[in-house]
Amino acid sequence: MTQSELIILNFTEIRRRSIKLWNGLPEKYYNWKPDANAMSASEMIRHVLEADYGWNIIINRGDMTNYKTPWKNRVFISVADELKFAEPYRNTFLERVRQFSDKELNETEIVHPVNGDKKILGNYLLRIGYHESVHAGQFLSYLRAMNINRPDIWD
Repeated sequence: MTQSELIILNFTEIRRRSIKLWNGLPEKYYNWKPDANAMSASEMIRHVLEADYGWNIIINRGDMTNYKTPWKNRVFISVADELKFAEPYRNTFLERVRQFSDKELNETEIVHPVNGDKKILGNYLLRIGYHESVHAGQFLSYLRAMNINRPDIWD
């Protein structure tokens, strides 16, 4: 396996587990949040899905100055609807990662637009996976706080 194939496998496995968690959320809890300052369950789902669009701009060293999300003014209807809407952005992101050579993954410098941190592309991509994993952990804690049975993601 190439480095990009391993990174994509990691992304795919993380997303598969996120989807299992999200599908365990009853519709009546979409707007639940642990406190007034936290994201709601549906906002967290959208945040993770929407991030693929932004990540793709960043890894292609695009300009995020006038970033506009395709999700702007979009109503959250259901997990299935969000996944369907996000699919082309996810596929574009994964296809771009697939195209990176080992050399690019090890030598290309990426600057994160929010904080200006510089990371090597391969490292940056692994941090993207970590970002979603952190939110999966948060989502597990949300489900626990809602007293909802948590899907088994430890296969």
